[in-house]
Amino acid sequence: MQLKRVFSGIQPTGDIHLGNYLGAVKNWVDREKEYDNVFCVVNSHAITIPQDPKVLREKTYELCAMLLACGLKDSTLFIQSEVQEHTSLGWLLTCITPMGDLNRMTQFKDKSQKNPKNILAGLFNYPNLMSADILLYKSHYVPVGEDQKQHIELARDTAIRFNRDFGETFIVPEPLIQKEGARIMGLDDPTKKMSKSSGVDKPNHLIALLDTPEVILKKCKKATTDSENKILFDKDRAGIYNLLTIYQCLSGDSKENIESEFANKGYGEFKVALADLIIEKLKPIRESYLKLIDDKSHLESILKSGANKAREIAEKTYKEAKEKMGLI
Repeated sequence: MQLKRVFSGIQPTGDIHLGNYLGAVKNWVDREKEYDNVFCVVNSHAITIPQDPKVLREKTYELCAMLLACGLKDSTLFIQSEVQEHTSLGWLLTCITPMGDLNRMTQFKDKSQKNPKNILAGLFNYPNLMSADILLYKSHYVPVGEDQKQHIELARDTAIRFNRDFGETFIVPEPLIQKEGARIMGLDDPTKKMSKSSGVDKPNHLIALLDTPEVILKKCKKATTDSENKILFDKDRAGIYNLLTIYQCLSGDSKENIESEFANKGYGEFKVALADLIIEKLKPIRESYLKLIDDKSHLESILKSGANKAREIAEKTYKEAKEKMGLI
């Protein structure tokens, strides 16, 4: 039986952190056998805001090595800019997307507010490139958090519009949402999602996958909680709820068992136990990453193979789409 295809991408900016791992990458690894997976390091998305070319190149390889270190084995993994059909299809989709659809994108509003004096056209238009990423591989599902559903809705609307106007071409993708751990919040502010950008100025905001055990323990001890000192999965107490969610995602244990384990213990003891668990789970990832990043030729060989496999699908889809639009 042919497996349904899943597509997802991740930007090579900042340090990949526990929120990325638990909200996305761990689920990619856990579901590898269930789907035909196509995973992409979306470096073309990264340049929607100014980047240092040397740093971007380094971060791209580092992220690829980290994804492999996290356990990806049977998926197609490649670098977006290595498959030119992404940007080519992005242009076709730009030409059929109403301005109003792009104006509604909340991420554009958020990012442009942070850099009001340097708003680039690519930032406004990149949701079409994201749609192209997804539709190019005739993806059935896209694993996303609740906050990213808007981009999937745009991809769906675009696929429906193209199929209506030019003939059946694209599969209309569905979001694949993970219930537990889809939104890991910042350790310093549990009302805001853990993010790479916030981690730049706030060192205690996130736990990077390459943080040392000493740093992880320090960050866990400083994590925001409250004055109740009761270890319960209570959504109204955002700080402890976030830490317990991380613990549950890493341990695989039930909420009931975790609450029972820490029933007569305080926040201090729980935070140390959480740090120990994080250190234990990240140790093999860190060790594997260091081996991969030290063997650039082996890493490039894996990525070349992934790009060739992705290109076989992408070329066929793009050719079909451009010919239906009348392009030679």
